[in-house]
Amino acid sequence: MSIDPRRLLALAFASADLLLEIDGDRVVLALGATQKLLGQGDAAVIGKPWRDLVDPVDRPVIEAVIETLEDGARRGPITLKLVGEPPRHVSLILRRLPENGGRTSCAVSDAQPPAGLVADGLRSRQSFETIAKGLFEVARVTGLELELAMVEIAGLSAHRMTLSPPDASALDARVVGALRAESYGGSTATRLADDRFALLRAKAGGPEDLIRRLTQVVAVEAAAQLTPVEDGAPPSRTLRALRYALDDFVREGLTDTSPASLSEAMNRSVQRTLAQAGQLGAVISQRRFTLAYQPIVNLMTGKAHHHEALVRFEDGLSPFATIRMAEEFDLIEELDNAVVEQVVRRLAQDRTGELKLAANVSGRTIINARFVEHVGRLLAKYDTAKGRLIFEVTESAAIDELETADRHIQALRGMGSLVCLDDFGVGAASFAYLQALHLDIVKIDGRYVRELGSNSRDGAIVRRLVELCRDLRIRTVAEMVEAPEIETLIKAIGVDFAQGWLYGRPADTPQPALRHGHVVTPAARRAGASESWG
Repeated sequence: MSIDPRRLLALAFASADLLLEIDGDRVVLALGATQKLLGQGDAAVIGKPWRDLVDPVDRPVIEAVIETLEDGARRGPITLKLVGEPPRHVSLILRRLPENGGRTSCAVSDAQPPAGLVADGLRSRQSFETIAKGLFEVARVTGLELELAMVEIAGLSAHRMTLSPPDASALDARVVGALRAESYGGSTATRLADDRFALLRAKAGGPEDLIRRLTQVVAVEAAAQLTPVEDGAPPSRTLRALRYALDDFVREGLTDTSPASLSEAMNRSVQRTLAQAGQLGAVISQRRFTLAYQPIVNLMTGKAHHHEALVRFEDGLSPFATIRMAEEFDLIEELDNAVVEQVVRRLAQDRTGELKLAANVSGRTIINARFVEHVGRLLAKYDTAKGRLIFEVTESAAIDELETADRHIQALRGMGSLVCLDDFGVGAASFAYLQALHLDIVKIDGRYVRELGSNSRDGAIVRRLVELCRDLRIRTVAEMVEAPEIETLIKAIGVDFAQGWLYGRPADTPQPALRHGHVVTPAARRAGASESWG
């Protein structure tokens, strides 16, 4: 076979193990370690559709690259998974060959699988920040020039609503493929909201080129902003700036002017957030919030055992975003104190002596002795509230000092209060809390309760968790119970209590649980309030 010397030069230049050429949708040349990398010989690969070589999740990435690759242009490296067993990953560098009929040259090398990707190939926000910190360290040593791209596809959600389910799924795949194709290694992109995304990429071209390629693949108009990563800055500081920039983007969308660097993006966000934090401080100190009460039902009796007090802020402020801000700016203890004050006063006003209320406490507050002292003073003043006040320790902020937290939890229990661990998940951190903290109740995160009806791994872990809690003499609460079928399942595995719209939405005053068998329609569910404090 006669080999064009330019092909051999391309192979050597790329330091690749294998050179493929693609013409249209088929492989027309395979040169190098074909059997080793692809698990097939040259003859089996040549003439085959290239898509048949690539795992379906990663096909949209290469489709996006090939569709937008201009003559003479070079893209990559991009890591992707191949079909077949055992799992194999390769790294591709692609180049369009104008002198060779517009074919695409692919330099292929062995690669390690990228960790931390979710099912669609994007990263979770946490995984994105973790991989970003590693890249910042690499950039500091090697001089790699990186930039953060924040992408908004404003009409994406509305456009999806007009499509059939198969077409909507195909659109989602194109969006993910287009974003990953622009990201470093094809695996450093994340979804921040329905229509907002972020990715890290090697510095190349301006936002106009990025927008053009994304719009070409997705067929929905996109907007983007590029923010350079400073050379030589400490990775920890750069990561902090990245977080501020992403939080700002989630809240505000794209701004009229692009920040000159991540540091500038951080400074803008800090100034805006400080102003918001000042406003939040006034809201807390002036008690400009209300409480809503949602029943938590004893599954044996069908009656409300107690009600959770859910904080609601003025002007429709999101409880989740506001509480996260309170944690970030050390206002959460003051907020928790204020909420407990209102809950205790509400208990003191109850003439029946039967009402029980649960107040949420942040993981940051529970390690502070001042909070326990504050509760002690309140219960000394409002003696009738003793034995009827419950605390739900939330995991919105990590509990760093478990020994101190447990000591304070025992002090609260000594005052006659039950203590519940809120939003218990299937991660290692939750089980570490269960091991270190002596609790009365564990509340199982509703995301996992919903999995009980399937044979999923999470559903199986929840079943084992309920058994473990029973052995430890800890009672359990299932969140987000919305249908009788879920109630039947949680009863069958031994859950003690349940919370959700099947029993009642949050109300201004504690209400009895709804009659058994009440079903909340999807429309009503969308119209309702959040079930959790955050």
